[in-house]
Amino acid sequence: MQIAQNSVVAFHYTLTNDAGEVLDSSEGREPLAYLHGAGNIVPGLEKELAGRESGEKLQVTVTPEEGYGENQPGLIQEVPIESFQGVDDVQPGMQFQAQTQGGPLMVTVTQVEGDTVTVDGNHPLAGQTLNFDVEITEVREASQEELEHGHVHGAGGVEH
Repeated sequence: MQIAQNSVVAFHYTLTNDAGEVLDSSEGREPLAYLHGAGNIVPGLEKELAGRESGEKLQVTVTPEEGYGENQPGLIQEVPIESFQGVDDVQPGMQFQAQTQGGPLMVTVTQVEGDTVTVDGNHPLAGQTLNFDVEITEVREASQEELEHGHVHGAGGVEH
C-alpha cells in the first residue's frame, strides 16, 4: 500500500542538523506513527513520504519553510522576573506556557539578567534545515476513529 491521504504510517528516523549532529531519533524505541495528511509531522517530510511504501528507506532534507519555519525576532521578548510567580529560580532552558493574544505559546528562557528574563517563542528547530534518514515500517488504512480524532491510536500513537 502506498502512503496517501488518511493512511497510517509508521517509520523509524534519525534527524540531524547540517553539522551532522543527531537532534532526535527513534532508535531503541517504537517507530513514530502518524496520520498522513493530518499535519501530524512537518510538511516537508510528509510531502516526501507521499507515494512511498513499507520497507523503503530514504533521506529527506527539509528547509525551514517546510519544517518549523524561520526564526521570528518578534517572538523573542524581555519580561520582568515577576512574571514567573511561584518559580523560585528561573534559569535558561526552562520552558513555560505564555498566554498571548493569539492563544497559548510555549516559550523558552534564553537569558536571565537581574530582574529581566529573555524568552523565545520560536520552536527550538526554527530556522534550521532538517535532515531525516527514514525507514518506513508500516503503511495501513486509518480506522474511522483515527480519522475522526485526526491522529493514530495504539502503538506509536495516542492511547485514549
